[in-house]
Amino acid sequence: MLFNSYSYLLFLPVVFAIYWLIGRKIQWQNLFVVVASYFFYACWDWRFLSLIALTTLSSYSAGLIMERQDMGRSARTTVNVLNITLNVGILCVFKYLDFFTDSFGRLLALFGMHADFPTLQIILPVGISFYTFQAIGYTIDVYRRQVTPCRDLVAFSAFISFFPQLVAGPIERANHLLPQFLQSRHFCYNEAVDGCRQMLWGFFKKIVVADNCAVTVNMVWSDYETYHSPMLIMTAILFSVQIYCDFSGYSDIAIGTAKLFGIRLCDNFRTPYFAYSISDFWRRWHMSLLTWFRDYIYIPLGGSRQGKRKTLRNVFVVFLVSGLWHGANFTYIVWGLYHALLFVPSILKKQSQKTRQHGSVPSVVFTFVLVTIGWVIFRAPSISDALGYFSAVLGSSWTLMGLSGYKALALAAVCMVLEYVQRSRRHVLDFSNGSLMRYAGFRWLIYYAILFSLNALSAHQESFIYFQF
Repeated sequence: MLFNSYSYLLFLPVVFAIYWLIGRKIQWQNLFVVVASYFFYACWDWRFLSLIALTTLSSYSAGLIMERQDMGRSARTTVNVLNITLNVGILCVFKYLDFFTDSFGRLLALFGMHADFPTLQIILPVGISFYTFQAIGYTIDVYRRQVTPCRDLVAFSAFISFFPQLVAGPIERANHLLPQFLQSRHFCYNEAVDGCRQMLWGFFKKIVVADNCAVTVNMVWSDYETYHSPMLIMTAILFSVQIYCDFSGYSDIAIGTAKLFGIRLCDNFRTPYFAYSISDFWRRWHMSLLTWFRDYIYIPLGGSRQGKRKTLRNVFVVFLVSGLWHGANFTYIVWGLYHALLFVPSILKKQSQKTRQHGSVPSVVFTFVLVTIGWVIFRAPSISDALGYFSAVLGSSWTLMGLSGYKALALAAVCMVLEYVQRSRRHVLDFSNGSLMRYAGFRWLIYYAILFSLNALSAHQESFIYFQF
């Protein structure tokens, strides 16, 4: 069930009404959240519900076992490692087994050995990377005694499977989301209205901006060899906007939906294309994943406390894992390593945090160009296609874009300008303390304009990009 579908527009009001009609009985609300979330996920493929249930039960049990007073550190470590191994093993089988099998066969072929390894053609369960990381983060926090193990299985199941952020995040931390399922929740009209506004802006970014960008991006990438450099450059820019509006649009819808149920999810984006350095970009892009890597991989490896050489190693490890996390393709690995290389100059110079607090327009533009180059690698079906795309960009002929391309650029410009103007607020339609926005008529004019654009400017419906991860 896609957020940008009519079925979701029917599903959400029904779930919202039943949830609050239940009253303030936490146990019943949590149980209904679990049922609704499992139904939501089953609309993709009910067979993979068993994976969510297994991840939930294994992480829940591991937390309770590690809480036992008579358990020594080595035993707790064993339980934690076994749970991580189980969950990562499930992730690897469904997401990477065929990729590594095929890659190993190609490697042997380079040495003249021909091996025909069978591939299982396993379907990738939607959202498996997101809820797996969320579950692993919980058990690590319990192991570190940073979080008290949850004894309420229903509440813990709601924490793992909460439908707004189940399939594409944000990746929530146990100390933030889990306590919200253990305490009574009250309907707040102002919070619900703000959630609807954030959802509306998320729908605008996805349906109007991202899907219109996708029309040109998909057209050019399907036959990029026939296009010349100006068109290819514009297409690269459009994909940068597409992937941002697609993913941050999902996050806005997820965060806004959660507010309707009295739940606060963490922010996931903070105007990343106005970053003035690569490190600043990663502090603004997919923040829930970055903090996960920071706390569970980068810092345990030593972070930046053990000299430049080990800092470089740790950065490369994090971005290598980040690339693999995004998918079973060498393009994602190269994309991760590309961003790791972009960190090298700042690490070698030991640029201070104070120095990085201010940027200029050229630094913002330069950072955007570097990020856009990376998105070309990310979007390419293969490494050879990425190289072919860059080679074609070096051409000098001129090709005009079609009408759809200009429309996408105009919509992208409007979206980015509004995001910049409202950068200090929680989202673009956050009208708190606004001068003109205190007038209801002016606010409703904006609402109607967005609703009109959703109908008049929508393109072919596209699935959310990050559902495949």
